[in-house]
Amino acid sequence: MRIDCHVHVIGTGKHGSGCWYQPRGLTRYGAPVLLRAMGLKAADLDADFETIYVEALRRQVLAAGIDAAVVLAQEEPYRDDGTLLADTGSFYVPNDYVLGLAKAHPEFLPAVSIHPARRDALAELERCIAGGAVMLKCLPNCQNMDWNERRYRPFLERMAEAGLILLAHTGSERTMPVLRPDLATPRMLTQALEVGVTCIAAHCGTGMIALDPDYFDEFVAMTRRYPNLYGDNSALAGLSLRFRPRQMRRIREDEELAARILYGSDLPVPPSGLVMAAFGMLGWRDYAESRRHEEPLARDLMLKRALGFRAESETRLAGILRGLGRWRARGLTQSESGG
Repeated sequence: MRIDCHVHVIGTGKHGSGCWYQPRGLTRYGAPVLLRAMGLKAADLDADFETIYVEALRRQVLAAGIDAAVVLAQEEPYRDDGTLLADTGSFYVPNDYVLGLAKAHPEFLPAVSIHPARRDALAELERCIAGGAVMLKCLPNCQNMDWNERRYRPFLERMAEAGLILLAHTGSERTMPVLRPDLATPRMLTQALEVGVTCIAAHCGTGMIALDPDYFDEFVAMTRRYPNLYGDNSALAGLSLRFRPRQMRRIREDEELAARILYGSDLPVPPSGLVMAAFGMLGWRDYAESRRHEEPLARDLMLKRALGFRAESETRLAGILRGLGRWRARGLTQSESGG
């Protein structure tokens, strides 16, 4: 089963979804690019945006031949004392929204987002586990989540017990306001890994060239120590200047490392391949071929294969995901009923 482990959903909340979208600072200039990547326009923000966005995403999943996409909730930032850091995030997607999407559409798998400092964090975790969550998604450097704090250990232990995967952003972040740059390192997953949580370091700790620290070597070293650590290749075929030729060579040549990479697109962040071609990681013919794919998800998948990511990266998640049997049964039932 081929699964995209890293897909964002966005909403305006105008029709009761509970989502909101308020890009701040430099993030505002990237908003039109993200919309275009989904085949949408600014006017759609004033319509029933959630429905328009979800249907666009479903079309992309179908066009790419992906069996399922993990759709991500988005938590708000919190202070260490559990109080909300208002007016600091760029968008919010509640857990109920992604849980509902997964129930309505068998091609979606839900990743919830819960700040462990919240006073109701454990109760919300139990609710989401019961609701069918397969992952917990976070951006530690943007949401002020230091997973190595001792007081978060019971939360992580419950995740490990339930088999809930922790998908955590690592490395550069240029589409959202950053509150804690020090939490971009994969090392902030140490306690989670030690208590037995399966973790995915999104972007493999890569950093934008000449702008941000790069933690790829730290990520690789941690995979040697922790068998429950994976990385995803989301955003590594874009214009972010965060992936280097030596890193791709290492993934191609190192069997042990290649076995820890999962496929992720990071939609609606658009794939390009231009930087990869300019750096010699991708042939210009492959780059030209990728431009023939109108749907960005299909283009991203083609680019990842041309870069040398193995086919197993697209199916590996199915072997470690909780609740997949229930998802398969629901998808079969809906297919038989014409749903």
